[in-house]
Amino acid sequence: MAQALSHQEEYDKLLNQLSDPELISDWEKFEILNKRKSYLEKLIEIETQIREIGNKIEENRLITMSEEDPELTSLAETENDQLKTQKEALEHGLQDIVKSESKPAGPDAIVVEIRGGTGGEEAALFAADLYRMYTRYGQTNGWKQKVLDSNQTEIGGYKEIIFELKGKGAWEAMKYEGGVHRIQRIPETEKNGRIHTSTATVAVLPKPKKSEFTIRPDEIRVEFCRSSGPGGQFVNKRESAVRITHIPTGLAVFSQTERNQLQNRENAMALLEYRLQEKKRLDDEAAFGGARKEQIGSGERCEKIRTYNIPQDRVTDHRIKKNWHDIESIFNGNLEEISKTLGQELEKE
Repeated sequence: MAQALSHQEEYDKLLNQLSDPELISDWEKFEILNKRKSYLEKLIEIETQIREIGNKIEENRLITMSEEDPELTSLAETENDQLKTQKEALEHGLQDIVKSESKPAGPDAIVVEIRGGTGGEEAALFAADLYRMYTRYGQTNGWKQKVLDSNQTEIGGYKEIIFELKGKGAWEAMKYEGGVHRIQRIPETEKNGRIHTSTATVAVLPKPKKSEFTIRPDEIRVEFCRSSGPGGQFVNKRESAVRITHIPTGLAVFSQTERNQLQNRENAMALLEYRLQEKKRLDDEAAFGGARKEQIGSGERCEKIRTYNIPQDRVTDHRIKKNWHDIESIFNGNLEEISKTLGQELEKE
């Protein structure tokens, strides 16, 4: 039976694999190897510390056995007690890292859909507020973000915006944001000081992996056109916007968020993969489609998971019946406490 490689041996072997110039053409494999490299680096660093502390403990043990100076012996014994505590803590930390690695990995990336619900322009503005909130939360966590599709109103709101978030912990932090969000505030255009209630729907779903869904080149029709802005006016004289139609299903997607055709085509393909995966799972009545329908409901005011009450400076999550204050900070992306509390409470259920 072959002996298992040590972490250092595996790390050295992995570095050789990563130095292979041909690996650049297999991005998925590169990401897997690079992730394993980061994991091994953590293990090796802690193992090195444990080994160094173990050597120091042994040195002190030899001192206590051979040294006749009581004071020096006492110092060695005291230091050993401290070193043993440190070593034990490092060993526990090492076990935690190994356990976390053995857990099923969450999605590498997620797709977030935000749509204005009940409330017209005010609902579209609320959708923009939610988009900004999640964007800043993502920036705080170091997640990469890419807009896949958007439909902006003339005053800066969003009838719809679909974007991708990619980074460690994105799924765990965002998976409970799906549902109908409600806002209560006095619009700037309201002359009588009345509080208006509007809604926006949020769906948070795993991004399909390329290996899950394959689109053949002969199955799509690609068309190019000029980008347009709010209200339909053309904002780009060049044909940089891209429309891709999946011929077998008739499903079409459109991207104009970037300034050049190549980037818009990449976004459109990512959006098409997502839409086809969504359609497939809906057709199969699988969890993906059911999860989305359950999350967004119909967008009515009564189907709410969370309310943002601006006049009272209060955010209420109705699923766990808990309130938070300082809405300005929350809209600026300070969602850590809400996300953590939701995870703890909802996972108990």
